Amino acid sequence: MFNKITKLISTVYQNYFELGAAVGAILIVCIAIIMDTYMYLNACPLCIMTRYLFIFIAIASIIGYLVKRAKVLTRLLTIFFAMLGLVVNSRQIYLQNLSEEEIAMLAPNCGMPLETQIEFFGFYAGIMNAFQGGPTCAQDGWRFLLNFAEWAFVFFSIYIIASTLKLFTSK
Repeated sequence: MFNKITKLISTVYQNYFELGAAVGAILIVCIAIIMDTYMYLNACPLCIMTRYLFIFIAIASIIGYLVKRAKVLTRLLTIFFAMLGLVVNSRQIYLQNLSEEEIAMLAPNCGMPLETQIEFFGFYAGIMNAFQGGPTCAQDGWRFLLNFAEWAFVFFSIYIIASTLKLFTSK
């Protein structure tokens, strides 16, 4: 059984890397949305930014799958978006590990939804305001071994490693 799974992973990695990356990113976003809906979780602006970055990875991967000449560019874009994801999730993990006193001192930057912050402050200022985080972003929420931000950090790391390896080992 283990050999069959490793053979399947190897086949997907070698022949359908971009398609696998896109499907994986889309599944991550869909699972997050389903869990928000059925477990009544509220995504903070940092969580929403994480979802957008997974969507950007999926779009870059689909373009790489459809346009064979663009594979190097799309792998570089995947690495870039995954690195941005590591930054966003590092910030959220940091906020989640603050003490109660430190959380109480945070500005309420997570009070408004991300779209509202972008509309009110402009794109760059809205993103930076949301990136500062707040008490809402410091909530741990759902947990299965790791929480959402930690799982996203793991998946972004996997995207960076796999895309970098594929970038340098493919013909």
